[in-house]
Amino acid sequence: MSYRPRIPSPDRRAVLRGSLAASAALTLPLTATAAPAFALSGRPRAAWGVQVGDVTASSALVWVRSDRPARMIVETSATESFRRARTWHGPLVGTGTDFTGTTPLYGLPAGEQVHYRVTLADPDDPRRTGEPVYGTFRTAPARRRDGVRFLWSGDIAGQGWGINPDIGGYRVYDEMRRLDPDFFLCSGDNIYADGVIEPSVTLPDGRVWRNVTTEEKAKVAETLAEYRGNFRYNLLDDNLRKFNAQVPSIIQWDDHEVRNNWYPGQILDDVRYTEKNVDVLAARSMRAFREYFPVSTLHESSGDGRVHRVVRHGPLLDVFVLDMRSFRNANSPGRQPDDTTGILGAEQLDWLKRELSRSRAVWKVIAADMPLGLVVTDGATNFEAVAQGDPGAPLGRELQIAELLRFIKHRRITGTLWLTADVHYTSAQHYAPERAGFKDFAPFWEFVSGPLAAGGFPATALDSTFGPDQVFVRAPDRANVSPMESPQFFGEVDIDGDSGELTVRLRAQGGSVLFSKVLQPGRVGQ
Repeated sequence: MSYRPRIPSPDRRAVLRGSLAASAALTLPLTATAAPAFALSGRPRAAWGVQVGDVTASSALVWVRSDRPARMIVETSATESFRRARTWHGPLVGTGTDFTGTTPLYGLPAGEQVHYRVTLADPDDPRRTGEPVYGTFRTAPARRRDGVRFLWSGDIAGQGWGINPDIGGYRVYDEMRRLDPDFFLCSGDNIYADGVIEPSVTLPDGRVWRNVTTEEKAKVAETLAEYRGNFRYNLLDDNLRKFNAQVPSIIQWDDHEVRNNWYPGQILDDVRYTEKNVDVLAARSMRAFREYFPVSTLHESSGDGRVHRVVRHGPLLDVFVLDMRSFRNANSPGRQPDDTTGILGAEQLDWLKRELSRSRAVWKVIAADMPLGLVVTDGATNFEAVAQGDPGAPLGRELQIAELLRFIKHRRITGTLWLTADVHYTSAQHYAPERAGFKDFAPFWEFVSGPLAAGGFPATALDSTFGPDQVFVRAPDRANVSPMESPQFFGEVDIDGDSGELTVRLRAQGGSVLFSKVLQPGRVGQ
């Protein structure tokens, strides 16, 4: 099968709030056996679009990928005409970063629409430049009354469901783009490095799902080149590139960026892998991850090389991005009476406590890549997330979460809520001590939404240790339901600048709001 996505060449005046910002025409021949090929004659091309990440009131990171060595040049302006543009000289991109580059922007005006364009220049002749690629984003507001609205979800190209040209590719990204959020929070599983994309899949009703395929998606990822190819795969979708050009992202990772249910120190017995050491695979994936996403703590100017971080989005919102993968202990039955490592690691837990206590934002979103009270298994006896099905006092990884929840209550930290994806359905859980095996915490909400472009799965059981009441759930009744059979899910958070009220909406692809909840500001528990 061959499929040729294209990006229209936009007029600069079309790069407005809520409009398409895209690159010049893209022609990438895709087959089941060959990765995209690049012609090296002519000028540098940025056919993979642009991205912006970790936007604050005054800063942002701009990403691009070239088809050859090139110097990255970014221009920003308050208008689409680029009059009085400011120029940022970015890195020289080459084979060491798979021709990707990220340029940090500083000193931006708060609460304003920023228009930008990225130009790639021949490093040997700066006058030889490619066609600029355009994008736009809004910086975080300096004033509370401006409000904030963002989307979240996760799980992309999973369970064999890739880019299907027959249904227009990842159409959910076009739907999200049209909502024009301030940013998008991806809660992990940006890729499925362990998931093969076949040319076609026959559905239970006899219909055929067709996939765009590449060489790197024909097997599980093990080499750095294969991980890079997995991150590159999703950028073949026209909807996703348009979305990236208009909506900045906050990106975290989970297991499928490396392989299913991985943990540090794991040695694989999976026959598909010649490299059995998960730590080696994780290092290769992390290198590709930092090359393909603009993440502030992974940029060379930061130097700390971690995924967990706080992204401050004005006086109304701080987003605490967790890494529940890199520091966890081994998956187990989860009945340890003493567990200082848990799912976050001791150092990350201390960091989270410290940053939560320092936060002056009205709302403190804890972006978790795994749920708290939903039982996620790993084989017959082990557990993959926090909960392990025992409704009593905290054990195993629950001990660390109990410590955190106790800290939030006793420090009277207001406005916390948890957002996640991972389980491939959408739900809302309210946690309260009167229903719980562990009592020393304040009530809170956890909202789940996903997948964006993957198989849907039935709802899992609840663990009563922290007293969850599942007030809403929408899930398929069988495993691995394709996106042609079940809608994809994403969530929306809308914070009103006048009242400070936070509204969560769980959405299904197609425009419907499945569930809505309004939360009041200034409370320790809801």
